[in-house]
Amino acid sequence: MMIDFLYPDYEIIRNEKRCITCKVCARQCANEVHAYDEELDCMVADEKNCVNCQRCVSLCPTRALKIVKTNNVFKENANWPQVLITEAYRQAATGGVLLSSMGNPQPYPVYWDKILINASQVTNPSIDPLREPMETQTFLGKKPQTVKFDKEGNLLSESYPHLKLEVPFMFSAMSYGSISKNAHESLARAATELGTFYNTGEGGLHEDFYKYGEHTIVQVASGRFGVHKKYLEAGAAIEIKMGQGAKPGIGGHLPGIKVGEDVSKTRMIPQGTDAISPAPHHDIYSIEDLRQLIFSLKEATHYEKPVIVKIAAVHNVAAIASGIARSGADIISIDGYRGGTGAAPTRIRDNVGIPIELALAAVDARLRDEGIRNEVSIVVGGSIRSASDAVKAIALGADAIYLGTAALLALGCHLCRSCHGAKCNWGIATQRPDLVKRLNPEIGYERLVNLIHAWDHEVKEMMGGMGINSIEALRGNRLMLRGIGLSEKELEILGIAHAGE
Repeated sequence: MMIDFLYPDYEIIRNEKRCITCKVCARQCANEVHAYDEELDCMVADEKNCVNCQRCVSLCPTRALKIVKTNNVFKENANWPQVLITEAYRQAATGGVLLSSMGNPQPYPVYWDKILINASQVTNPSIDPLREPMETQTFLGKKPQTVKFDKEGNLLSESYPHLKLEVPFMFSAMSYGSISKNAHESLARAATELGTFYNTGEGGLHEDFYKYGEHTIVQVASGRFGVHKKYLEAGAAIEIKMGQGAKPGIGGHLPGIKVGEDVSKTRMIPQGTDAISPAPHHDIYSIEDLRQLIFSLKEATHYEKPVIVKIAAVHNVAAIASGIARSGADIISIDGYRGGTGAAPTRIRDNVGIPIELALAAVDARLRDEGIRNEVSIVVGGSIRSASDAVKAIALGADAIYLGTAALLALGCHLCRSCHGAKCNWGIATQRPDLVKRLNPEIGYERLVNLIHAWDHEVKEMMGGMGINSIEALRGNRLMLRGIGLSEKELEILGIAHAGE
């Protein structure tokens, strides 16, 4: 029907004078946008399938291609922008829920961009990180409340299971299935070399990656995919996923097109079936229920591994975190509303949850007010885009940072936000063997290591500029932050003064 026709979002601009008809674009496009027309002896494009992944542009040997957003628009309407009109048409034609990937693209405030970092001048001199020691090593887990000594003056301290991070960054939960085996291998190898951790996500652990167990966080989600005794014992820590920033209150969803033989075996589900985690854990309806699962997991692993509880950033996040801290968890992971995912209902992704900056500040303040801040560590994720974002997060109270989208960008992701289609041209969010091999894990892990080394160096430089020589001295040090262009209420929640004060 004509009413179902929607003009493609993007247009392929091909410079015919430069095009040598090498057909690279046709061979490289998993969405079959490009093709060779024998009669015309030229390349043609079916733009309706284009997701603007930039693969063809990147590999064109003569730079004959570029992709531009179409300028064909509906009549202007401030109440009904084009995106809402086209989404209504799609749903009217299919009756389906809209799915999206890779984080909230809406123009909501990014508080990182409205927070400035302090620098030392005269009375509190700065530190040169190139010539003086700077400590970015971080420990996650419960910390002793008091320091005690025996009669001989020897230090007595309670020993709790913890994670030792050589850098304040970890790779966040991305399941095998949502991303490729080569992507997982890149993350696992990078975490091992960096002395940090990567998270399996809710898809279990591929048998080839058990050797990276000392640098692996294994996740237990509501679907319990791939969860068994060997899996729990393999990781350095266990994370209970209660929610995630991209879809608070919603369970997981891996489209069946991504569930091939290997993913099926790892997740312990039938091949080709959608892997749908329930929205709630059906054995958790209270903090008491959560406590029971936490101690069941600790019991199963001989109380040797810290347990993380991951929650989405929502309106009452501080009260939720307080309950989790008292439930026996060692670490709380908070995921903000800009967090990425392989597939989320569009309406949920774009309208549910709150910014990680406000959630983090509220949780840290609540735990401090209640005198239980040292009972748990806090890890945050959900669009930490740079080393400066990380420094601001730590100053607001985070112990460490989860990186997801930034890590995928290092692997080559172009944020075309079509992961759920399983045709990732860069070999990341796909299970098609011909596409998976486009990501070389040898190169991928080196790029991840380079990214973290660069960010770690920048963190040290910023800390040095503040006159601080350790992450521990930066954690929760809100005196080092100032807001700009924020309301009094926003400044109050963040717990920082305005620039100039």
